[in-house]
Amino acid sequence: MDDMRFASNVSRSGRAKIKLLLATPRGFCAGVDRAIQTVELALEKYGAPVFVRHEIVHNKYVIDCLKAKGAIFVEEIDEIVETDAPVIFSAHGVPKAVLENARLRNLFYIDATCPLVTKVHREAQIHYEKGRHILMIGHFGHPEVMGTVGQLPKGAITLIETIKDAEVFENRNNNELAYITQTTLSVQDTAAILAKLEERFGLIIGPNKSNICYATMNRQKAVSNIAKICDVILAVGAPNSSNSKRLVEVALLSGVSRATLVQRALDIPWGYLQDGMTVGITAGASAPEIIVQEIVDAIKTRFETTVKFITTANENVAFNLPYVLREDR
Repeated sequence: MDDMRFASNVSRSGRAKIKLLLATPRGFCAGVDRAIQTVELALEKYGAPVFVRHEIVHNKYVIDCLKAKGAIFVEEIDEIVETDAPVIFSAHGVPKAVLENARLRNLFYIDATCPLVTKVHREAQIHYEKGRHILMIGHFGHPEVMGTVGQLPKGAITLIETIKDAEVFENRNNNELAYITQTTLSVQDTAAILAKLEERFGLIIGPNKSNICYATMNRQKAVSNIAKICDVILAVGAPNSSNSKRLVEVALLSGVSRATLVQRALDIPWGYLQDGMTVGITAGASAPEIIVQEIVDAIKTRFETTVKFITTANENVAFNLPYVLREDR
């Protein structure tokens, strides 16, 4: 069926034509790069196996590559038998109870939590120590949210997922309120939820600087920019990647008629692509550039293609590796 559609779009020159716009920045952020390097350097330094709690980042290609090098992924450290091998905690962060369990078992662990997530943990701790009740804007079940909520005693943080949650939340104890957010949210959705909380509760204390990370904001701005002039947006990323899914949402809100998530070239929805279209490509912060190139190459096999890079920001952020893996320690 797809081949028939393609054939019907062949131009007089012999091939259907498509213009590709590559949103820049896209793909790996500094936190993801640091987390992947942490696993790779631990394997080099200590040898296989290296255990990793949860996916180090949400991307199957990356996980499969690390597995091939000797990484073993587990959901909980209780799955790990007694070992001297390193145990790495993912970029999303972990609850304090996980760290305590690792200490009690005398596990050699390396924390690859993104420093921007750690910043949110610290803010939550400060609000709690000042007697404030904390509202966390985020998605239930996401490992970053679970890790952040798990920094404090049960009940200290209330999760707000939607505007409806903001409408029905009751400040029963009349506490001073503070808010924090998941780092990978839609900027627009978060602003709408926060506006509702401010409407209901007036002064609510937030971070000095948005908890939504620079990479999430930059990628959303970049895809919003090209969505206005594209017929289709392909966002490279995994279905369990929050920031990648937000790129699809932002593209649709920005005016493109079709936007979809693709993990690999095999997922390209060929029926969406027609002669004369402008197709935008972006990638979530956990998606490697090699997959973007794979998708571009696959499109080139079917269409006469021009490629243009549309840059909205330049990134030069880098985070230090965990101390035990630094060459200068």
